[in-house]
Amino acid sequence: MDQLISQFPAQLREALEIGINAKLNAPTQEIRNILVTGLGGSGMGANIVIDLLAKTLQLPMSVNKGYHLPAFVDDKTLLIASSFSGNTEETIMALKEAWKRNAKIVCITSGGKMADFAAECKLDIIQLPGDSPSPRACLGYSFVQQLFILHHLGFIEEGFISQIAGAAKLLEREDHDIRVNAKEWAEQLYNKIPIIYATDGYESVAIRWRQQFNENSKMLCWHHVIPEMNHNELVGWRTEDNQFAPIFFHTSDTFERNQYRININRDIINNYTECIFNITAKGNNKMEQMMYLVYFGDWLSWYMSEKRNMDALEVKVIDYLKGELAKV
Repeated sequence: MDQLISQFPAQLREALEIGINAKLNAPTQEIRNILVTGLGGSGMGANIVIDLLAKTLQLPMSVNKGYHLPAFVDDKTLLIASSFSGNTEETIMALKEAWKRNAKIVCITSGGKMADFAAECKLDIIQLPGDSPSPRACLGYSFVQQLFILHHLGFIEEGFISQIAGAAKLLEREDHDIRVNAKEWAEQLYNKIPIIYATDGYESVAIRWRQQFNENSKMLCWHHVIPEMNHNELVGWRTEDNQFAPIFFHTSDTFERNQYRININRDIINNYTECIFNITAKGNNKMEQMMYLVYFGDWLSWYMSEKRNMDALEVKVIDYLKGELAKV
């Protein structure tokens, strides 16, 4: 897994080449909404894209992480089906449902049943490299291709291309310091319960951290978003317990009122735990800052897996679940 994480900057560059060369057919109907259907590492890319484009994309965009589609999906929907393996059963079922509803469909996959269905039904497809042992290590492929789909179909401008290239350079430049700092954090966090707090607009990164802690580090944690958590979870802080380790994200575009909230939250929570962490994202724009946080979180999850003597690649319980489902 450490080798896969280290390849993330290069993966971003490769994803750019794949996206630039992608060929898609224009929709036959006016597109009025966008839905990405996908789970796990494949669905995570949609969360990133939705946060990135919240202030620029003129159409509503959402993500579906289940077997069935919401009722609004029809022939005026752009449906992006994302499954790295191409065999995720929930995504395949949702894809077939979208086809029956005559949605404009684009598939992102390395092969499997999804690629077969796309070929059979003559659907647009962006083919990903199929040599990774872990879909969650392929986030760069999935979210970059979603951006290119939106660009090729005329929904966003091409500025994201230079931003992704800039993010790859940033991660390479900061690689050594990120690893050093992540390893130091792991020494303090590996036996705690991390609680990840991000402001709205960065929840996708908090989800990424949570999922990587779950799968790589084999540990439970949770996340919440400011200001929403100030209307509920903040009241739950009542018991002194240094096992809890809140982590606050800081970015240059944090809304001033939310920054005040972060400061007040830390003061309140400090009454109940001394283990409070803060990370300030580096980068000149939101893309770079999000990728910086993603890369730091991935390395942190790896170092915590080492401290916990866990195999970061192993997902036996998921394999067992899939095996049991296959019997039904």
